[in-house]
Amino acid sequence: MNIEILPDADAVAQKAATIIAADARAAVTARGRFIMAVSGGHTPWQMLRALAGQDVPWEGVHVVQVDERIAPAGDPDRNLTHLRESLLEHAPLRSEQIHAMPVESSDLDAAARRYALTLQEIAGSPPVLDLAHLGLGPDGHTASLVPGDPVLNVVDADVALTGVYQGRRRMTLTYPILNRSRRILWLVTGSDKVAALARLRDGDAAIPAGRIRRDQALVLADRAAAGKGLSK
Repeated sequence: MNIEILPDADAVAQKAATIIAADARAAVTARGRFIMAVSGGHTPWQMLRALAGQDVPWEGVHVVQVDERIAPAGDPDRNLTHLRESLLEHAPLRSEQIHAMPVESSDLDAAARRYALTLQEIAGSPPVLDLAHLGLGPDGHTASLVPGDPVLNVVDADVALTGVYQGRRRMTLTYPILNRSRRILWLVTGSDKVAALARLRDGDAAIPAGRIRRDQALVLADRAAAGKGLSK
């Protein structure tokens, strides 16, 4: 696992955008498309707005969701709301190139299976993501793979549902598909992440994030998240 420390969250977002743009160009040249999974969070929205200004072969880009809260369309809790605002309003990306998790369905189990089929349609069987962007919670969660949830044990599905976490159930990509990704790009910002980032660095499998593959993984962290231990 490579870790790069940058001055602040804006620098993290800008560097991430540059990396994603380069990966997109390489993937479209090699395979005709670039499939990126995006998590939620303030720094990622900065990253996506910065990406809109990069040299990206947008016609070959597909964006999927790492996770989503079970909430109505347009709800500010929804990652999709901010994803669309960040990309569709700033980049020449068609709305059908963003593949939303169907969390408004009355049958969420069937919806999770349907999203897994969508991933197969755009990324092969089994689906392989070109890049999965992940964040890190102070409790060591990533995506919506949260401590103690049965979703951590799902090995036979690429998309699954969680229990209630911070007031909402979630739909999330699972370890199998995340660990098939060609690149894992972590964005970790804020002083509340110091302990979790140290455990991620050490490969601590006791936290959910510690079970994500480490080869082909790059962590972009700001100095606040790095703390004194990683900033040296």
